[in-house]
Amino acid sequence: MTLLTATVVDPQFLREFAETRRFLAGRPEKPRFSPDGKSVFFLRSAAKDARQLLYEVDVATGQTKELLTPDSLLKGASETLSAAEKARLERQRVSARGFTSYQLSPDGSRLLVVLSGRLYVVERASGKVTQLKTGDGACIDPKFSPDGARVGYVRDFDVHVVDLMKNVEARVTIGGTDERPNGLAEFVAQEEMSRFSGFWFSPDGKAVVFQKTDHVGLERFGIADPMHPEAEVDRFFYPRPGKKNAAVALAIVPVGGGASVEVQWDRAAFPYVTTVKWPKAGALSVVVQNREQTKSLLLAVDPGTGRTTTLVTEEDAAWVNINQDVPAWLPDGSGFFWSTERDGGPALELRRADGSNPVTWVKPAARYRGENGLVGYEARSKTLYFLGGDDPTQALLFKVVDGGPVERVKTPSDGRAFETAVMADDGSAFVVTTTSTRAMPRSFVTKAGGGPVTELPSVAVEPSLKLNVELTTLPGPVAARAAIIRPSTFKKGTKYPVVLNVYGGPGHLEVIETTRENLVLQWLANQGFIVVKLDGRGTPRRGRDFERAIKFDFATLTAQDQVDGLRALGAKVPELDLARVGVYGWSFGGYMAALLAMAKGDVFKSAVAGAPVVDWRDYDTHYTERFLGLPEAQPKAYEVSSLLSYVKDAKRPLLLIHGTADDNVYFLHTLKLSDALFKAGKPHAVLPLSNFTHMVPDPLVTERLWERIATHFLETLSK
Repeated sequence: MTLLTATVVDPQFLREFAETRRFLAGRPEKPRFSPDGKSVFFLRSAAKDARQLLYEVDVATGQTKELLTPDSLLKGASETLSAAEKARLERQRVSARGFTSYQLSPDGSRLLVVLSGRLYVVERASGKVTQLKTGDGACIDPKFSPDGARVGYVRDFDVHVVDLMKNVEARVTIGGTDERPNGLAEFVAQEEMSRFSGFWFSPDGKAVVFQKTDHVGLERFGIADPMHPEAEVDRFFYPRPGKKNAAVALAIVPVGGGASVEVQWDRAAFPYVTTVKWPKAGALSVVVQNREQTKSLLLAVDPGTGRTTTLVTEEDAAWVNINQDVPAWLPDGSGFFWSTERDGGPALELRRADGSNPVTWVKPAARYRGENGLVGYEARSKTLYFLGGDDPTQALLFKVVDGGPVERVKTPSDGRAFETAVMADDGSAFVVTTTSTRAMPRSFVTKAGGGPVTELPSVAVEPSLKLNVELTTLPGPVAARAAIIRPSTFKKGTKYPVVLNVYGGPGHLEVIETTRENLVLQWLANQGFIVVKLDGRGTPRRGRDFERAIKFDFATLTAQDQVDGLRALGAKVPELDLARVGVYGWSFGGYMAALLAMAKGDVFKSAVAGAPVVDWRDYDTHYTERFLGLPEAQPKAYEVSSLLSYVKDAKRPLLLIHGTADDNVYFLHTLKLSDALFKAGKPHAVLPLSNFTHMVPDPLVTERLWERIATHFLETLSK
């Protein structure tokens, strides 16, 4: 039997991993074509710096130039972010600083960036930078109007615009307050629906449709900094299952002032606004959803009257997934692409403008990946591009011409890969970002019809560790996908303790063809473990029934699939010492790690649970009710899914880690579990991360955190 020591190896890698933002710093991010397709813009930081700069690549020559830096705008001042800006970046899972986004004017002549809550417009031809006169307060969600004449944003809870000819600000909406803001997406829209905007321009730029949110009566959670008790407490609106949600309405108002028009639908029956699109051609489109999330309506809105017409109805006995890619209107407005799972898995269909005559272009068998999978449509050749593939561990670029057969698009990827793609407006070229278990992400500009390929330049540090990873499909009816990460010094025939890296929940895959997500796990394996990962029922890209098997129960099937998968791996890999198994996870994975340690203590010897949801009655409405239903209607679902139900069975060492400023999974969850364990006489440890949120971007804390995780397993799995 291999004995472990409590001294971690290769601290240099861990330090580098932390200082490079997990080796993402220095790599191109958020590429976008100019309207004429001649340039590609992207953000990039230095190799060990969180501050991103803005760059431009000439597609024809491949030459790259630096367009704008944060220092050039701040002129020596420090970057500062308001609480609202920090919360927005947290919802988007953005840990970078400097330029975290940018906008391109419709004609491509100007760029818009935000820094320290202030807005700057850059003239591409001259390089001239103009700071917009926006008044006091941070500018949230800035964007050009479609005519390029204005920039709109939300400041002081109301929508404002700046006329770019005059550089004069005007208020568009009135009466916005903290409790009743105008133009801002509410918490669950940002956190759970991937909808980050709360106002949208009309195609001519003369009007906006905006969200009116009413938080009156909604609970507010306070986050104090325990290291600074003298500081003010930040308070956030947070809707818990079965309790009051934010009330959301939509209205249309002229940019130049005038009476607003209320958008009309049955808000009592369909309280959630999941998607809003106002295309150049086609209807102002709104997708609404009932609170149980079993029914969604695509509505066409008459901007003059606010009246709506239902174009599509989607229903599912479990839940209807949200997809922000659709409706994707054709350039002439004659129809739109729509995503549906009514035939057993995500599919793409083309419908007429009135929603009729659906024709399936991408069938479920093509494994269209759903949200963020529709790349674009080129109208002249009637070609639809999407990401998918029959292997859920991969995502590849495909095309369909005029509803014909699915074809693989040639890209710079080498063999198995996980791709994302951005298309030029005319479909002539793509930026394809590709990664695999053999390589970190690289981004290439590639012509749709073949030809020269230009790589967007990276200055990233390449990881010193090499992965020793194997992806496999396990036998049995579940056919779980699994990853096996062996130590670099692996010796066949030697027994190794095992660490299960778990997520196991909805909307996320652990076993995918990437390097970055596995690097720190390889470092952990090199301490003398075999690290394994499993994707069982409840995870996406395996069809409708596979994903929805967990309805009304987060605990039973998910836990059993992890145990069954672990045993199947033991039969496949005899070096796995199944008498010494630990489990680690974060967020839903933290919930699963704690669940497995307590409910399956005969299998798991120790656990580290990061930011776990403990009692689902304390998480947010939109996520929790989608899977578990309403608490008053499904009390058993909440009981069986609560970690508190398994405290009595706890017998293994459990380390709980949680950021005290987490505004997604609040610190109260770990405190609640610790309190219950303490009162039940169950030994455990708690590591609070002072003033950290759900993310841990600080390099030193990241380094110390993984040292502590490794030490926990070295100490508890040594014999």
